Amino acid sequence: MSKTFAARVSKKERKTIDLSEKVGHEVFKLSDDRLLQGAKLDEIYLKNIVVKEQVRTKFNDDSIKDLAKNIEVNGLIQPLVLHRDRNGSYRLICGERRFRALSFNQAEKAPCFVLENKTEEELMAIQFSENSSREELHYVDKADGILNYQIATEASERKIQAALGISKSEVHRSLLIAKMPRNLKEAAKMYDIEKYVLLEWDAMENASFKNDVEKKILSGNITKRSELARIVSNGGLVKAGKKLAAKSALPKGLSANAFLKAMTSKSKDLNLDKKTQELLRNLVEETKEMMDQ
Repeated sequence: MSKTFAARVSKKERKTIDLSEKVGHEVFKLSDDRLLQGAKLDEIYLKNIVVKEQVRTKFNDDSIKDLAKNIEVNGLIQPLVLHRDRNGSYRLICGERRFRALSFNQAEKAPCFVLENKTEEELMAIQFSENSSREELHYVDKADGILNYQIATEASERKIQAALGISKSEVHRSLLIAKMPRNLKEAAKMYDIEKYVLLEWDAMENASFKNDVEKKILSGNITKRSELARIVSNGGLVKAGKKLAAKSALPKGLSANAFLKAMTSKSKDLNLDKKTQELLRNLVEETKEMMDQ
């Protein structure tokens, strides 16, 4: 049986569709249905919304201004997510970038998903999931969010993996980063330091060398893993601006796969502490993934 189609309609005769009744259903398709179940869509005055510490702590001012312009032209496509407590006050759970952009536009109210009767565990999971899926969340903020979730729920790494939908290795690395000194984490955000610089610094056993590397990290002189690798391979710190001759990545005649097998086999014979063994295993796994791409 052949399909029948409605006759074409000119632009002038087309009807405007009011999406206000559909926005909740459409957005929920993109959200976590289980966690956001029961939320009601409503317009709330911004002055009545309480903004407490969020998962994201690093904001780009230019990005906020660009978002404000976009909202001014196209409206707010994704509502804020609030939680209404027993006293009737509204707490912002997700959408601080959008909240800041709306405030920049001097908006009075905004469409919001209003949740009620949610546990702190559920709210933290919603907040983490929503922030991670939007503008790239800095790995330090992500790590702090995972640690806060673990503290609040007393969950194991495996349970965190299931609840937040991230790999076990990522959970483990994030918890290591979250427990590092605050000044190192702030430097990581300020200088855009790669996370493996912090992880490899944390695994160093030579206290004197580790302190020297820490000073370089805090001053922004080490931001990339490759820079740290050159310093480690040189046996000490190099002066700023000094370049070292690149060494061959592998011994002559040794394939990458053979090197990985030898590395894995040799590591079993070494008397390494558990943290170093875990880092070495992760490094081997990540190198395999890079070779397979």
